[in-house]
Amino acid sequence: MSADHIPLPPPYRIKVVEPIPFLTPEQRRDAIETAGYNPFNLRSDQITVDLLSDSGTGATSSAQEAAAALGDESYAGARSWFRFRDEVADLTGYPHLLPVHQGRAGERILFSSLLKPGQICVSNTHFDTTHANVSIAGATPLDLPCAAAADLDSSEPFKGNIDLEALESTLAGPDGSRVGLVLMTITNNGLGAQPVSMANLEAVRALCQRFRVPFFLDAARFAENAWLVQQREPGYQDWTPRQIATRAFELADGCLISLKKDGLTAIGGLIGLRDDALFAQCEANLIATEGFSTYGGLSGRDLERLAVGLREVVDPAYLASRAAQTAALARMINDAGVDTIQPAGIHALYLNAGRLLPHLSPSEFPGHSLGCQMYLDGGIRVAELGSLYLGELDASYRVVKPAPFELVRLAIPRRVYTAEHFEYVAAVLGAIAKDPERIRGYRIVSAPPLLRHFKVRLTPIG
Repeated sequence: MSADHIPLPPPYRIKVVEPIPFLTPEQRRDAIETAGYNPFNLRSDQITVDLLSDSGTGATSSAQEAAAALGDESYAGARSWFRFRDEVADLTGYPHLLPVHQGRAGERILFSSLLKPGQICVSNTHFDTTHANVSIAGATPLDLPCAAAADLDSSEPFKGNIDLEALESTLAGPDGSRVGLVLMTITNNGLGAQPVSMANLEAVRALCQRFRVPFFLDAARFAENAWLVQQREPGYQDWTPRQIATRAFELADGCLISLKKDGLTAIGGLIGLRDDALFAQCEANLIATEGFSTYGGLSGRDLERLAVGLREVVDPAYLASRAAQTAALARMINDAGVDTIQPAGIHALYLNAGRLLPHLSPSEFPGHSLGCQMYLDGGIRVAELGSLYLGELDASYRVVKPAPFELVRLAIPRRVYTAEHFEYVAAVLGAIAKDPERIRGYRIVSAPPLLRHFKVRLTPIG
């Protein structure tokens, strides 16, 4: 191997470590049964490798922790707020910024201020809490993913795009006057961690300006989307990830960001706005429900960590390493006999459980079944994105309309796991792939009416 082709290690070294548990198979069986066969109900000390979410699960840097020591906990006008504000303003360009304790708080505040009952919120894909908060505001979420998203195996580089023809048809059609918001999720978490191209964002901006509809970004993974744009979209190879991210924010009227992802912290969120009147509404809502507008439910220490994290996350060396880590895991899993959505994104991989477990019908929840088996066999916690999460169920919890695909999401915490951890995950999946028919389906015992996947309880069939 020539020096030019020697793979680079991650651009950091481990300074603090945490022990992880290794339960026996019997202990894992008892744990998942007690949890109602719902990984969300498991205790963290029952998990060996936790890939349930990339939200708030990353490792902070020494620079972030040093900055946290400077945290100013003044109730109003803290120095930490101004450091955070200046960093975000430089990144996004928005004149009005509101900190919130996490992304769904931002969704609640923005949607209750911007959307009216009976309106429609159009997106490339609403994720779970976004869909719920649109519905709570009395509006209807409408997903218009691009046609390429339906082919899980293709190498199409921007499957996260919105269907522009469908968007224009919706805006120009009989329901066009009901569209209160177009919300683009970058990257598209609900559809395989796939990125959105700058060309698609520019076209959405033009349509929204033409039809006078607000255009916002759900930008929880803005840096990862920017990296994939730099790698895949012609014309952006000489741009830095930060420049690409800033250009994306420039195209929109505002943004929502869960900073528990690309903020590189355990807590935090943000609303960015241009409109003065909308800012006044959101600020009043925030003060009534989250805290004063210079802290929004966050401590000064949180704001300091975020100010540093937002600078670290657009570092090309960090993004290259993170993308390479996810791509390497995808190759190992594919080589082990399990298909994933192609091409690999960055923050997560999505297993094609429907293809691996054809003996299970959607009503037996093959994605959930695969996720439970990963825990039973290896103590690995993951999340289902199939008919349990997205399917339509009747009052008896029977599937009346299955999800388009039966998927399992492996979310990758930032700066947490090593190559050996991912080799272990791939080995567990490889063992499952050798005898997939041993996996049983599940049926629902009880479920809440909203966001059922968080608190549902199930039992194995047979």
